[in-house]
Amino acid sequence: MQNKRTFLITGASKGIGLALATRLAHQGHHVIGMARTAPAQGFAGDFIALDLSDSDALKATLSDISRRFTVDGVVNNVGLALPQWLPEVTLDALDEVLRVNLHPALLTTQAALPGMQARGWGRVVNIASLTVLGVPQRTAYAAAKAALVSFTRTWALELATTGITVNAVAPGPTETELFRAGNPPGSESEQRYLSSIPMKRFGQPDEIAAVIQFLLSEDARYVTGQTWYVDGGASIGASSL
Repeated sequence: MQNKRTFLITGASKGIGLALATRLAHQGHHVIGMARTAPAQGFAGDFIALDLSDSDALKATLSDISRRFTVDGVVNNVGLALPQWLPEVTLDALDEVLRVNLHPALLTTQAALPGMQARGWGRVVNIASLTVLGVPQRTAYAAAKAALVSFTRTWALELATTGITVNAVAPGPTETELFRAGNPPGSESEQRYLSSIPMKRFGQPDEIAAVIQFLLSEDARYVTGQTWYVDGGASIGASSL
């Protein structure tokens, strides 16, 4: 049995974040979740309803969390995508996507860092995306997720001797509520996505969560600075069979 840890997850109210929170709680860990709205079906831990795009409110909340809890690991999962073709991309949209994807990741990690350094143990997992390899209409989102990959590599180097590992997970198309809202079963967009996945199916939130759970574990102590693609083979190219 691993030591009981406390993990902070942003964007924890649905999809991958909620699946991960459930997995960690079942393993005996304490989970703190943050998102704009609480999950309808309840949460296996402490949940804080917060607009993560509000940096001042986030800083205040993180300060309170640091006083009340010993945070051993952070999963930076909150994100925002505004699909636009190149001629439609505005600076306002670009700035908003970069801010929502990057500012909470930086602030949350900074808040947990002193405690992790003092204990000589910590985990940071940044949720990137397969889109960093190039997807139409993702100028802003892919740039933000690519920046998270860069954060991962830089932080891993800075923290390599501290007992804190930093990794990224880059999911492919995953069957979340948000994904299905834009890609209903039988739609042209669904078929377009499926054609790019060698396994010919979408990922399930729990399958992505399983990989994140490993990277948060004791067993992953020699893994740092890496980006793990969890995508049914989409990052290696489409199958010709």
